[in-house]
Amino acid sequence: MKVHLIGIGGIGVSALAQYYLAKGHEVSGSDLVASEITDMLKDPPSPKASAGQRKGAKIFIGHSAKNITRDIDLVVYSPAVKSSNAELKKAKSYKLKAISYPEALGELTKDYYTIAVAGAHGKSTTTAMIGLILAQAGLDPTVIVGTKLKEFGGSNFREGKSKLLVIEACEYDSSFLQYSPKVVVVTNIDKEHLDFFKTFANVKKAFNKFIERLPSEGFYVRNIDDENKPEFVEPKFKIQDYSLKQADARKLENILQVPGKHNVSNALAALQVARILVIPDSVTFSALAKFTGTWRRFEIVKEANKLKANSYTLISDYGHHPNEIRATLEAAREKYAKRKIWCVFQPHQHQRTFYLFDDFVKTFQEAAIDKIIITEIYDVAGRETKGINKKVSSKKLVEKVAKDSVMYLPMDKIESFVKENMEQGSVLIIMGAGDIYNLVEKF
Repeated sequence: MKVHLIGIGGIGVSALAQYYLAKGHEVSGSDLVASEITDMLKDPPSPKASAGQRKGAKIFIGHSAKNITRDIDLVVYSPAVKSSNAELKKAKSYKLKAISYPEALGELTKDYYTIAVAGAHGKSTTTAMIGLILAQAGLDPTVIVGTKLKEFGGSNFREGKSKLLVIEACEYDSSFLQYSPKVVVVTNIDKEHLDFFKTFANVKKAFNKFIERLPSEGFYVRNIDDENKPEFVEPKFKIQDYSLKQADARKLENILQVPGKHNVSNALAALQVARILVIPDSVTFSALAKFTGTWRRFEIVKEANKLKANSYTLISDYGHHPNEIRATLEAAREKYAKRKIWCVFQPHQHQRTFYLFDDFVKTFQEAAIDKIIITEIYDVAGRETKGINKKVSSKKLVEKVAKDSVMYLPMDKIESFVKENMEQGSVLIIMGAGDIYNLVEKF
């Protein structure tokens, strides 16, 4: 089969591309800009990609109708792709089968015993934990996750030979309503993606609908610490609860390499899934103890060297929601209790900053961090509403926080300011879901 993916550089679409490649299909794809992910997928492979990462897809940088040929069997497009996209329009003019990424993944879930992990926060880490437990247990799962793992050769995809599929299920655009899972994990429900849902009530309704897709023999793994958890009267499926108050939490806190109570909670969810699949606890705890974290989720890029001048610990983190930021900064303060901690944060999307403005203010006001630098808001193509960017800005956010430790700096001034002012042995967290990851390379 010949498959073309529009938006192939996306963290979800790229994993699906690897699935098709693993099944022996001819794969091509396009994206607006080159990235680590498009380099990883390239054919011929990019010199930047390690041997284990080279996948063999034909990559086009930029969207063009010329990239679509009549012999393509399937076109898969990212939810971010608009109907006006030149490639999508061409595919439809040729009457090619063209489906969204959630629809394509939804088709796969029908062919497997699917474990779907959803939630506003922690779903990537929890998906990764479950995948690693199942692999260590010898169950050989296929895993599609929204982050890269060292254990998967630096990839966001693991090919398995069994009929077990573990996926990260995103709520944006109600994507997860396309899936047909046998086990659903919901880590938490929060005010997220309000640009699509408009109200928090709509967010909660979407999660209810997703969980109700479970069959009678299905399992809903529920975080009872989450005040927004859905309640069901006489559900047809089974419910498996987990909580930081249970005895297993203390044991996990002692063995996990990733810091923070939020990661203990993620591990508890993974433990419940393992028990549903009758995996011995000894195997589960062993796998979780080896877990070193995922790409840009409290990823320790380098540790401070006491013998080296101007040395510091560098952490890269994907957090972009107020509660994610809070969890990461609390984990950092817990792990590095006696050290100076700096955070450079890039807000992600004007709409999110606008809708959650007061929550961002409160998070930064309460953060026990020595210095927080907030830079310009990163705009997401196709996800912004005209006029919102005039109502909110990083400067306005900093002014509202009104705290001496919180300041605004444009991106091009950050490197020199930090290097000139941060103390030896400090911890530097570079945080955000936009292009701020490029700043990591400069440190």
